[in-house]
Amino acid sequence: MTYDFLGKTLSGPFTIPSGIVTTAPSIIQRIMRDVPAVGVITTKSIGITPRAGYREPIYSQYAPGCFVNAVGLTNPGAEASLIALRQLQVPDDKFLLVSIFGGSVEEFVDTAKLLESVADGFELNLSCPHATGFGMAMGQDPDMVAEIVRAVKAAVEVPVIPKLTPNVSNIADIGKAAMAAGADGLSAINTVGPGYTESHGSPVLSNRVGGMSGKGVLPIAMKCIRELREITEKPIIGCGGLSSAADCQAALSAGATILGIGSALTGMDTADLCTYFDTLMTDLERSTEHAETLVRYDIDMAFRAITVVSNAPVCDDITVVTFKERLNIQPGEYVFVWIPGVGEKPFSCLSDDPLRLAVIDVGEFTHACYELTPGSEIYIRGPYGTPVAPPEDANVLCVAGGTGLAAVYQIARDFGSNERPAEIFAGARSADRLYFLDECEAVAKVVVATDDGSAGYHGRVTEALESRLAAMTLEERDKLMFYNCGPAPMIHAAEAVQRRFCQPEQIYSAIDYLTKCGVGICGACASPDGRRICMDGPFMNSEAPLLPIT
Repeated sequence: MTYDFLGKTLSGPFTIPSGIVTTAPSIIQRIMRDVPAVGVITTKSIGITPRAGYREPIYSQYAPGCFVNAVGLTNPGAEASLIALRQLQVPDDKFLLVSIFGGSVEEFVDTAKLLESVADGFELNLSCPHATGFGMAMGQDPDMVAEIVRAVKAAVEVPVIPKLTPNVSNIADIGKAAMAAGADGLSAINTVGPGYTESHGSPVLSNRVGGMSGKGVLPIAMKCIRELREITEKPIIGCGGLSSAADCQAALSAGATILGIGSALTGMDTADLCTYFDTLMTDLERSTEHAETLVRYDIDMAFRAITVVSNAPVCDDITVVTFKERLNIQPGEYVFVWIPGVGEKPFSCLSDDPLRLAVIDVGEFTHACYELTPGSEIYIRGPYGTPVAPPEDANVLCVAGGTGLAAVYQIARDFGSNERPAEIFAGARSADRLYFLDECEAVAKVVVATDDGSAGYHGRVTEALESRLAAMTLEERDKLMFYNCGPAPMIHAAEAVQRRFCQPEQIYSAIDYLTKCGVGICGACASPDGRRICMDGPFMNSEAPLLPIT
């Protein structure tokens, strides 16, 4: 089958709506390479100036397959986005749809003019329901929609597609205004709402309210697509709650040209996502129904209360918090910790029984954790991530810096043995920043390195690692599996040493990338090779970057 869309013949009929998964250039490049079913690549919405967006939590589940999100139009601004998008190698059978937003007609025009050289077309975000002064605030007014569409069309040569909000009494009126102003197609729908979720008596989202997506909005999407098809013959990108072949076929029957799959991707790692789209494509071609079974309706985003037993400072900015509860967590997994009114952040668990977290005081949230007192109640969700699974005959060697020790202790404990004890190389600037060493020495051989020589090896932990590997036989090195966790400079230095002595497939690392949603949707944790740390990691074997490192 062939799929024609605004002058291009596409590799497939799907897109992933703006703000979901394809939010970073490396992820976009990977989807272009690995997912032929996705023919239209839609970027995250870009504004003329950088916008930080909202603090976490940004994504909340209110029923299986049903979500509320408020990211807040996070983006680096048009100039930085232009530099990033210029790196992409866009195949002839892909359509790069650059989503843009603005707080005025002029901002839409300026953003479009700046990004036109990298865009096959523009999607105008006239429908975000939770960012004050943007999106839906403009998209509910037919005259404003027409003015924006007309102005952008006059400024650029590429196609222009406004994305419409369902939060109007008659979406056809908005569609007519857009078409009369020269729109080359329509996209519908954006999220519904805003809606509200709470847990333990507090709003979950930091913005309190957000746009509703997922299975629950499917009937609204179908209604809107059908009403828009009645007023135009031009292409329609149909999205909102689609997850199965039956949903997609219904959307096509209602009038969709391109099918947007978004919230259904929640909880899928990169391999899952590729399999899902391949299966969905096959379902459409063969009238089968298998893709729906791959949707993760079992994702648990509920928060559970945990109670502080002790908060033991290690030094001025590192503390170990112990909780009353235990947690069933596998080595390599992680959790999100939520303090209502403050936010949430991901943590590796230093131990599982009892639950312990190592916290370094680097910002507002971690400072609040640092000040927790016995009896304080906070909340966690998870665990998330992919557990590590070294071969049965492997000798585990862990390298940790700072709070990275929290991510490797359980690996060493669970995959070492009396016959083949794991090794932990723990690095710190000085002795006063070391912690949990007695527990580590009970389960592994421990080598300490401090920059100032106040404990253990005097120098970088990677220097101590190099000495150890140089002393091993080739047979001993062939049995090693490395698990590295810590700041990016330390990880890169450790990997460089390890590659000199061992094969790349023996090396797994967890770098402290920004992680926001934890379920693979927001793309904030994109790695240079286009995987998402929250789902494909946190420990990942290295792959070559898909784009130049800038």
